[in-house]
This record gives sequence, structure tokens and C-alpha cells, in this order.
Amino acid sequence: MTVDVILPALDEERALPGLLAALPAGYRAVVVDNGSTDRTAEVAAAGGALVVREPRRGFGAACWAGLVAAESDVVCFMDADGSFDPNELPKVADPVIDGRADLVLAARRASAGAWPGHARLANRVLAFELRRRLDLPLHDLGPMRAAHRRDLFTLGIEDRRSGWPLEMVVLAARSGWRIEETEVSYAPRIGRSKVTGTARGTIRAIADMDRVLRRHTSVVSRRSPAVAP
Repeated sequence: MTVDVILPALDEERALPGLLAALPAGYRAVVVDNGSTDRTAEVAAAGGALVVREPRRGFGAACWAGLVAAESDVVCFMDADGSFDPNELPKVADPVIDGRADLVLAARRASAGAWPGHARLANRVLAFELRRRLDLPLHDLGPMRAAHRRDLFTLGIEDRRSGWPLEMVVLAARSGWRIEETEVSYAPRIGRSKVTGTARGTIRAIADMDRVLRRHTSVVSRRSPAVAP
């Protein structure tokens, strides 16, 4: 089975060569150039990736464009900044491929300097809210994840900015999906983050996710059957 790996990318020409070279056999990169001003698209193409151009800025917009362009039954999402190890993709994808889970999230085991304090704190708050509001025993809302491509279309994810990852999880829980979490390594990214690397980006991301929580979780049962044991 081939698994398409959707990689939203904004000015990631430095990180892409090593990342693409490290993809395991059976995994194909779908790099979504989200308005880069460097050679992201050219580097991705030279590394064998399918390149998709999405000029509308936004993490969710890039993820959606990649999902539309992907062709595999099971798809993965992963940051293109070199912070995740592509060799750990099977840990995330295999439970979906084997039919043991519908959505698998990667919980980050961060090395020193990989995760800014303010970003880590915001993630902990979101995970707490998911446990409190949806009874989802998750510890991380990281961007590395896997699911069936067709099923993702049925969720009706509307956010096209930083709320995309959270909305996917909330809607999956409401739909009764079996959601699992697996631990992966997390290293310092190559280059500066366009979200957590700036105060403006962090504030925008928090506002996007707060909007998603308010929109969806007020009508969700506190006892969700969605999480696999």
C-alpha cells in the first residue's frame, strides 16, 4: 500500500531535502507550497514529491489542498520543517491501515529546544479541554496524524487556518471514530516557525482553535465512545 504524506510548506527549502530523502518505502510526499518566497516548490519536485500550489495562506487551506490532491486510501499529515522523523510514519499509519483505528495522532516526545514554552503550554490547555469536554484521553494535538482519506472528506472540516487540526479531532469524536495516540520523537525545526515562532502567529493560532472549540463542543456529550481502549 502507498500512503500519501501531506506536507504543508511555507518557505521550507532547507528542511525538505533531508525530510524527503528519509521517507520510508511506500510513502509518497505531497508537498503543498502555501505561498513560499523561496525555492520550496523546486526543491520538493527535485526530491520526488508531488507538488501542489495553494496560494491561499493558512495551515488548513494547505492541508485541504493536499487532501484533494492525494490519491491513497490512507493519508498522513506531517510538518515539513524537519521536526518529525519520517521513519516513524508507520507507527502512526499502521493502526489505520490494519483497521485498528480511524484516526491516529502523534504525541510529541520533545528533545531540548524543540518546543517553545508558550506553544507547549497552549497545547496542554487544548488537550485538557478535549479531555474535559469530550472525554478524549489525548495529551497532544500535534500535526502528525493518519486517517482514511475518504473519511476525512465526510467530516466537513471548515477551518482553513490554525484550527484545522483541532476541528478534525472534534468532528472525528462526534462521528464516533476510534481515536488513538502514539508517541513519536520531536526535534528542533529547521528555520523559524511561522506560527509559534512569533507572538502574532501564536495569538492567531490560539484564537482559531478557541473558535473551533466554542463552535463544536457545546453540543457534544461528555462521554464520547470514540476513543479506542
